[in-house]
Order: sequence, then structure tokens, then C-alpha cells
Amino acid sequence: MKQILQHLKTGATELADVPSPSARRGELLIQTHRTLVSAGTERMLVEFGKANLIDKARQQPDKVRMVIDKIKTDGFMATLNAVRNKLDQAIPMGYCNVGTIFETGPDASGFKIGDRVVSNGKHAEIVSVPANLCAKIPETVSDEAAAFTVIGAIALQGIRLAQPTLGETFVVTGLGLIGLLAVQLLRAHGCRVIGLDFDSARCKQAREYGAEVIDLSSGEDPVSRAIAISRGRGVDGVLITAATKSNEPMHQAAAMCRKRGRIVLVGVTGLELSRADFYEKELSFQVSCSYGPGRYDPNYEMRGQDYPVGFVRWTAQRNFEAVLDMLADGRLDVSALISHRFALAHAEEAYALISGNQPSLGVLLEYSPKEALQEKTGQEKIVRLMMAGDKLSAPASTDRPSIAFIGAGNYANQILIPAFRNTNARLKSIACMSGVSGVHVGRKHGFETVTTDADGIFSDIGVNTVVIATRHDTHASYACKALRAGKHVFVEKPLALTLTELSDIEALHSTSQSALPLLMVGFNRRFAPHVKQMKSLLDKLKEPKAFIMTVNAGAIPADHWTQDAHTGGGRLIGEACHFIDLLRHLAGASITDFQAMHMGKEACHDKVSFTLSFADGSMGTVHYLANGHKSCPKERLEVYCAGRILQLDNFRALQGYGWSGFKKMNLWRQDKGQTACAAAFIDAIRSGAPSPIPLTELLEVSKVTIEIADSLR
Repeated sequence: MKQILQHLKTGATELADVPSPSARRGELLIQTHRTLVSAGTERMLVEFGKANLIDKARQQPDKVRMVIDKIKTDGFMATLNAVRNKLDQAIPMGYCNVGTIFETGPDASGFKIGDRVVSNGKHAEIVSVPANLCAKIPETVSDEAAAFTVIGAIALQGIRLAQPTLGETFVVTGLGLIGLLAVQLLRAHGCRVIGLDFDSARCKQAREYGAEVIDLSSGEDPVSRAIAISRGRGVDGVLITAATKSNEPMHQAAAMCRKRGRIVLVGVTGLELSRADFYEKELSFQVSCSYGPGRYDPNYEMRGQDYPVGFVRWTAQRNFEAVLDMLADGRLDVSALISHRFALAHAEEAYALISGNQPSLGVLLEYSPKEALQEKTGQEKIVRLMMAGDKLSAPASTDRPSIAFIGAGNYANQILIPAFRNTNARLKSIACMSGVSGVHVGRKHGFETVTTDADGIFSDIGVNTVVIATRHDTHASYACKALRAGKHVFVEKPLALTLTELSDIEALHSTSQSALPLLMVGFNRRFAPHVKQMKSLLDKLKEPKAFIMTVNAGAIPADHWTQDAHTGGGRLIGEACHFIDLLRHLAGASITDFQAMHMGKEACHDKVSFTLSFADGSMGTVHYLANGHKSCPKERLEVYCAGRILQLDNFRALQGYGWSGFKKMNLWRQDKGQTACAAAFIDAIRSGAPSPIPLTELLEVSKVTIEIADSLR
């Protein structure tokens, strides 16, 4: 299918071939009829992309501070690569979509196939959208009018926060699409409305909707005029829908308002506020978030948990419905807001328009007729990125392992895929739920195909090795599918989230009548050059060892997927498994017992300490702490043994005390062993050797990790 992508690095807009999505749990698969270009938001993205690196930094000073901190801890080159990878992205554009449902995912209730709906879907021929971000379109509302629903909901949510009452006077600063819709919505509330803008044509349009207007291009003082229109009392509230870096709209809003007036920011403006402006009048100021309650809440969006109407009357979806109702009965008229129409094939012309100087307002994109697309539905889940002739369907061989990746997230893109690419293995296919991410990552690293159908990977005879880099709750099931299909498996940690999942994997091996393919987990620390040096030194000593591992893990929000016990497993299972494996490897003995404790009463359990006992008498303590400062290096390991000490600092410097012939080992850049880990796995496939990490150790470390996490819950 076709989808519009925006390249952050260059600002270029592309109409790309992208695999069509599948209907995931709680989502609707929609065939697009129309989409509306959000001129303000999307123009800002285009302009940001076109800016040079210095201008990008000026626009995001908070990100610059994060970069400086990362340089201090991880080094310049590692930080530079991370920044380049972040900017080297293609992002999907758009959030105002109209189409027809042709497939419903599991648990997507309230809709049926054939319903015409609005959603926050992207500019794409087919979109998959959570049901709570969709709403049915009344029969009397055209596709073109319905395309303004999401923009209208943004205006409506700002108005709801301002709480207008019949007869009050409100100012709308900025008469773009959201501003002109806000004028009509405030008029429908029974308010007197004053519109402010530098564009005379938009001022004229607001006047036709019944607003008093102040044309800022004429030089008239907006404050004195607004106070005069409000009979000298000051306006009751101001809705700022402008997009500007200036602080002036905020200052003007405060000056216009009566005592205890309300100011709501819907757009983007400078926020250097004057205390005097707000103090004397006791003004209220609030920033409006998108379409309404539920937006950005994973429980509402991804899990389909609606807010009870008795407690949250107006959610994002119910705001969509309210706008559609007003469009249906004519109280909201958007016909005059449409300035241009483009076929999807000419989308790049649309973006050139909104980025240029030619006047525009509502820019609609028109898609192919329903019948033409229906024939292609379900047949476009695979897109070829590079032609390889008959090789695409040829059986894989061990001489050059043929790899399929499942998952195209940041870690896969920045670390894991480059590590496997360095092995000269064939990068056959990449599968991910987001076709956009798959296309971007696939092009960048030289994959032959990209797909949104992960299950198709397991039946592909051209693939003999599967790398799993998805969210943690899928790792065990994908690993089992790959093993049953006779494919080698590399699972980015963790291997499993529960003991039951782990037993399923173990059972596959124990009940097999023949040797199964290799199974490997991405415990890369043991392959790091510093750790190899430590292992060679420690193996010469027969005495028990004492390990102290300190991990400055950094805070992650409690609602992040990694913290969810069912999706990410929590941070102990998701990340601390690395350090259990590292100590197990250096001790060279099995883990016989553990003790664990956590700080406070938080459910996240990311501030914990646990001690491991080993069969040879060694002991290891891991302090995994999320309450430290990010400027401090993340990982530090100390080993005490036989009157000697080893200190490893963030995989950049190793210091030895009391060792004959060894004092220190420093690297110019951090190396946690990812490249060597991938190479060892691929070399084992080529040579027919066992897995670089014995299966017994993989299962042991995974079992202990899960048991520690369970003991703290």
C-alpha cells in the first residue's frame, strides 16, 4: 500500500510502498477514503526536518542536555551514533482519517465491517486504529466534512477546559483550522467571540462565522479593542490556537482577561510568563492535550478500557461523536475551510504547498475508490526492498545463514541488526507491526523484504535463522514457533516471562527425537572484550569470588510497557537478567540460592538488591537502582578474589589491583559485546557447533531471574 512518510533528517516527504497492517487486538482495519493535512503540526515537522543540526538543537534544548549527559557516560562516538540513528528516521504523517472498516481485531467492540468511521489514522491507504480512537460517521455527513472531525475535537477539548457559559466573551488567538472551528464551536455555546490573526482572509472567514475580528496586520491594539468589545470588563477567556515561538500571545491573553479569567493553550507558543500578568487578576492557565481524556493512555487506547461516562463525560471518542453530531445538523460548517484537494499520488505537491508561501487552509488528500483497493487488501503484507532474483525463494543454507528479524525497534535498529549485518549473513526479511518502521530499518540495513505478517516468517524456506526483538511477552511463543519450524533462534532477552513459558521451551528440547536448531539469548555482556579479559584472569584462580554489580538503571515511567508485568515482565526480568548471566558466567558455577529485597512500596520493583550464591562458594550482589542520576555511568562491576581486585567501569575501562602482568585495559568507546555475541551465534550455525551459551545456562539464568522477580511481587 501507499503511505506518506516524513524524513526527520532531511525534511523530505515521500509516498512510500509500505506493507499493509494487520488488525491487532482491540483495533479496526480501515480502508481510507479521505485524510486532512494538519497544516500547523505537519508543517512544523517538515520545517524541523529541513533545519540543519544546529537549528534542530536550538529547537530542542532539553534533548541537547540529554546528549551532553550521554557523552559524559558513554563517550562521544556512542552518543553521536545514537543521535544519528534518532534523526535518521522516517515518521508516518497525518492524524485525520476517514474510511470504511473491512476487518475488526479481537475485542474491538462497538463496530462492524462496512461501518464508515473517522479516526486518527495516518495518511495511508489502509490503517489499523484502536477502536476507542474511532467514531461512526452519520449518513448525512460527507467524507470531506468528516475529515475535519479530529481537528474539531482538538478545538472542542480546549473549549471544554475553558468552560464557557452562555453570554460570555471569548477570544480565539490564531485563526487556522483549529481556530476557525473553535470560533464556530464557541458560537454554538452561546458565546460572543473575538478572533485574532495576521491573515486578513482568515479574519474575514471568522467574521462570516459570526465573530468580531481584530486584524493584527492593521496595527490595531488587540488588548484595548478586546476590552472595548467586552464592555470594558475584560474578556472571560482566551483560547490560543496559534503556532509561534513568541511569548506575546500569552501576554496579550493575560492583559485582555477580566479578573479570574481563563486561558487555555491549544497551539504552540512561547511560555515565558510574567507573574504580574497572572497574579493580580488570579488568572487560570491550562494546556489542552489533544482530542480529550484517553489520548496517550495505553489502557484507553491499546487495551480498550473506556472511562465510565458518569465520571468522564467527554473522552476523545465522545468528542469525535460530538463534532460529528454538529456536522450532521449543520451547526458546524467546514465547506469554506477546504482550500485544496490532491490525489494521494500527488501528496508531495500538497506538502510543498503547506511549506510554501501560497495561501492554504484545509488540504484534503483523496484515495483510490474502495473497489480498486479491496482487491489488494491482504495481498500487500510483504514489500520487496531490493531485488535478489530467484534467491528470494531459494532454500537457506548454513554456508551463509539467512536471517529474518521480528521487530524493528530502536535497539534492533541501532545495535542488533548492525551486529548481525557485520557477520555477512543474508538479511532476508524483517517483520514488524508497523510497516513504516520495517521499511525504514529494512532499507537502511539492506534487507530484501519487509512484512507485517510475522507468522509468514516461520514457513519461509528461504529463512533458516530467526532473530526475535519484539516486546517481551512475545519472546517465548515466537521462539517455540521458530524451533518447531526447524529454524535457529536468537532471542533478545528475556527468553520468557513466566516459568510456564520457560517449561514449554525446555520441553521442546527434552521431548525432541533429534537435535533441534540452536537457541541463543542475547546475553551479550559475557562477550564484551573486558569481560573476556576478566574471565581469563579469574579462571586461573580456584578460590571463591565476590562480585558487586551496581547498575544505575535510570527511571522509566510506571506506565511504560517494560514495567507492565504481562507485557514487559518488569525491569528485573527485562534487564537485570543481563547481570545475573554475567555473574553466572564469571563465577563458572551454577546458582544455588538467592535473597532479594526492594526499596519502598512501589509496584515497579526497579530499586532492588539481590544476592546470588554459587555452587563453588562464590557470591554476587546486584544493586539494580532506578533512583540515581543519569550523569553517572550506568554499570560498574567489582570482583574480589585471592587478594586481588578487578574493577570494570561501564564497559570502557578495566582496572586490576594485585594482578601479575595486568593493570588496566581501556577502550576508546564502550563495547558491551553485542557484535561479538551475534558473531559467535552465526559462527556456530556455519560450523555446526553447539550454541555459544549452553542451553542449561540459558534456562538456569532465566529461571532464577523469574523467581527473583516473583519473590518481590
